[in-house]
Amino acid sequence: MGVRQACTTAPTAAERARSVLAAAWSCAVTTDHCHEELVGAHSVTTDGVVRLCVPEDSVLASAALCSPRGEPTALMEFSDAAPVPVRDRIRARLWLSGRFTREGEHLLFQPACAVLHAPSGHIGIDIDDFARAAPDPLATAESRLLTHLADAHADAVEWLTRLVEPESLSEVVRVQPFALDRHGLTLRLERLRGHEDVRLPFHRPADDLAQVTERMHILLASARNVRRPTLRPVSPEE
Repeated sequence: MGVRQACTTAPTAAERARSVLAAAWSCAVTTDHCHEELVGAHSVTTDGVVRLCVPEDSVLASAALCSPRGEPTALMEFSDAAPVPVRDRIRARLWLSGRFTREGEHLLFQPACAVLHAPSGHIGIDIDDFARAAPDPLATAESRLLTHLADAHADAVEWLTRLVEPESLSEVVRVQPFALDRHGLTLRLERLRGHEDVRLPFHRPADDLAQVTERMHILLASARNVRRPTLRPVSPEE
């Protein structure tokens, strides 16, 4: 697998981590006393504190009550999966370690350490940078935007391959939109053996949905001006 990036403009590790946290719907929590998989149970404050709403009969809630000072240490894991079906859909995992405290009916998790696990490697994130960072403005809309692009505009995705260096398109059997943030779009180029992710940067970062629509139109216009054939995926029989 390879990753090609035509522009260094991209989210910082702290911003990427906050985006994973903002978009995640589920999480796994591990303490010295239990392991729980939670769905739709968390929210996040502006400074990165995770608020959990768990049933009173939850083992995690009991651990918080029984632990000295009511502050059990814990590890929380959040997964970032590509919304479009591709090979190796997990784009990153965010691990947060810290302590729980109680706030009424909720548990508050204050991260003390943050690590982003991506295909390119593990990245430790300064916890102050993590607290100050903001999630990408497209983080919660990315899944809907990429799914719509793949399902309703497959022709546009193929047009965009004109912006990819020809050698990267050799033996490609399928291309799919893989990731989207305010700085650009990433395409997944799948081959019979392996795959490659290619980033198409926007000319300027997009701050909202209206701007990302405009940025995508500019990318398509640029693709139409490239004198190069549109990708024709190779079938497995060829």
